[in-house]
Amino acid sequence: MATENIEIRGLYKIFGKKAKSYVDAVRNGMSKQELQEQHGHVLGLKDINLTMPAGSIQVVMGLSGSGKSTLIRHINRLIDPTVGEVLVDGDDVCKMGTRALRQFRRHKTAMVFQKFALLPHRTVIDNVVYGLELQGVDKARQQEAGRRWIDRVGLSGFEDNYPNQLSGGMQQRVGLARALTNDAPILLMDEAFSALDPLIRTDMQSVLLELQAELKKTVVFITHDLDEALRLGDRIAILRDGEIVQEGTGQDIVLRPADDYIESFVKEVNRGRVILVESVMQSGEAANASLELKQNTQLEDAARSMTQAGTDVANVIGKDGQCCGHIQMGAVVSAMVRQDDEGPARQASSL
Repeated sequence: MATENIEIRGLYKIFGKKAKSYVDAVRNGMSKQELQEQHGHVLGLKDINLTMPAGSIQVVMGLSGSGKSTLIRHINRLIDPTVGEVLVDGDDVCKMGTRALRQFRRHKTAMVFQKFALLPHRTVIDNVVYGLELQGVDKARQQEAGRRWIDRVGLSGFEDNYPNQLSGGMQQRVGLARALTNDAPILLMDEAFSALDPLIRTDMQSVLLELQAELKKTVVFITHDLDEALRLGDRIAILRDGEIVQEGTGQDIVLRPADDYIESFVKEVNRGRVILVESVMQSGEAANASLELKQNTQLEDAARSMTQAGTDVANVIGKDGQCCGHIQMGAVVSAMVRQDDEGPARQASSL
């Protein structure tokens, strides 16, 4: 399955009749509030520069009004930018003509919405194959693909049901199956699990991770929930007032929050489920230890394994299968416990 990388360059979105005339003012420091109060225009996005590697899950998160949903809608150009580029494998989506854009949307991208967006008069199977109908795929292939993905998301036996006969979680599985049936390399998920109950939401996250491990699509996932972002994202971009405040891996953000705004997001995070052994190990020679841990082991699992083994030290095994250092229980505990009287920089340096 081919995948596509996405690169966003210098993207601005200003809502209003004279949007382009205010780009320079925003570049020169005009705030979102000033733009609204003085000129009656709304700043949606400001100077977004973001590379989303092919085959990975890029999470974009932020509070309501931060611009995250506006950003994802630029990738398939449901929203046109004021200025900037959205490159998919080098092709600028913002410059595509009507026909090229239609083909791009049908064959390169699929979208899963928060509100499910199922057609109420169509059965599950008919909803799932809707995109293939638009592509002109023959009926037999539609049915084969649709039933295969319905089975993969755990809905076999519900093909002939209508959306109003399904729970919210089941409806979202239909939405995911529909997106996967299109066989598009880019999967756009806008608050896809936010409307679900917590247990169902966790279950859907697991379904997505299992499928992604196999399919390696380029996934852009929008959420306002940091725990969800940390569980799903290979990389996370946090937005505030249309700007990227910090972008990096979950470990980067938890260990080195860029400012007080990010610090407020991460202060309640279970660090033991985010930070990996490789971040706190002592690189170099092996220790005199019987226990071995992989470098990508979560600290919570490392502490459990060391406790069960009755040891306070373990050797760390790298991706090549060779020992690349060791880790002590004291370092594990220190990294897992957040010190409230320490600032982000001091916490990071201590690790």
